[in-house]
Amino acid sequence: MTPAEIVQAQLEAYNAQDLEAFCALYADDCVIGDLNGAVTQQGIAAVRARYARTFAQYPKNRAWVVKRIAVGDVVIDHEQGERAPGGETFEAAVIYTVRDGRIVRADFAR
Repeated sequence: MTPAEIVQAQLEAYNAQDLEAFCALYADDCVIGDLNGAVTQQGIAAVRARYARTFAQYPKNRAWVVKRIAVGDVVIDHEQGERAPGGETFEAAVIYTVRDGRIVRADFAR
């Protein structure tokens, strides 16, 4: 799969709230952080814990891509989402770095 296809697959797993499929697309030593800021999760166990909580708290949570740019191993998504139909919304720009078929880093600008 291309980096864009990997990022798309993780978005689809996110929307399906399929924790196993979602985590399978991240490297064991992955990092999630705030753009130019703090690392919020490091390693697949921390990512698994974060998204298990998110999926439990927001069972109808979903996100979609407004615009995607892919250059080499980097995919930049402008994402919007909602916690439930008609509920709280969110927006982020996410910079994904993909290596060896898995996401190694995701940096969020909110």
